[in-house]
Amino acid sequence: KQIEPVGPHGEVILEFSVYDALEAGFDKAVFVIKKAIEHDFREIIGKRIEKMIDVEYAFQELDDIPAPYTVPENRVKPWGTGQAVLCAKNLINGPFAVINADDFYGADAFMKIREGLRDPDDYCMVGYRLANTLSDNGSVSRGVCDIKDGCLADINEHTALTKDSGLDPDTVVSMNMWGLKPDIFPVLRKKFDEFLATSDITKDEFQIPKVIDSVIKSGLHRVRVYHTDSVWYGMTYHEDKKQVADAIKKMTDEGIYPEELWK
Repeated sequence: KQIEPVGPHGEVILEFSVYDALEAGFDKAVFVIKKAIEHDFREIIGKRIEKMIDVEYAFQELDDIPAPYTVPENRVKPWGTGQAVLCAKNLINGPFAVINADDFYGADAFMKIREGLRDPDDYCMVGYRLANTLSDNGSVSRGVCDIKDGCLADINEHTALTKDSGLDPDTVVSMNMWGLKPDIFPVLRKKFDEFLATSDITKDEFQIPKVIDSVIKSGLHRVRVYHTDSVWYGMTYHEDKKQVADAIKKMTDEGIYPEELWK
């Protein structure tokens, strides 16, 4: 999904995210990928983006786990978003945003997360209206946010959500757009060790929301929620690709994006 072309000149979703991040004031991108796809990633995406912003690569590998743990023979999928962020720890020394490579977040979301990162104390996240994150082609899972005094109190995963699920369309959900600080890395390390010790490591994934929950519960940081009316687009289903491409074409026609992102 990360390398599916959706832009008028074959751009992938990630390129629009980097463009929006640049416009919002970010000046560095760290891509977390598997070493095995580095060549293809650089050829298809990296070379264009590297002309516009400082780029570094971190590699997420199955065997990158601490002793005494070993990878089960039948483990195939990556360890999850929590480990992906942990893989980038040596390349980050200041406040940073985390996104999924195959999600289209919208320009306003990047402006909001950049604003949130200026806070010297709090972490932050961008919250979306549920109605702006649903697919026309099937059900989705979303992290429904419990917000108190402008800060995240809890996230509960809801599965099989559609436009007819009965949840208020204005319900705030997380799409994994986080604003964090480097002191998250020791927490990620500790929680990853706990995950390996207590989970079914043949299939379970170490995900960011659970780590964020521990940060909130421990009082290390509050997580301030910034709301956006941007429409999220993703490719949960094969049929979603046309909807994403049509939306980006419309935004290009309206001048939100230039005809060519990387002239």
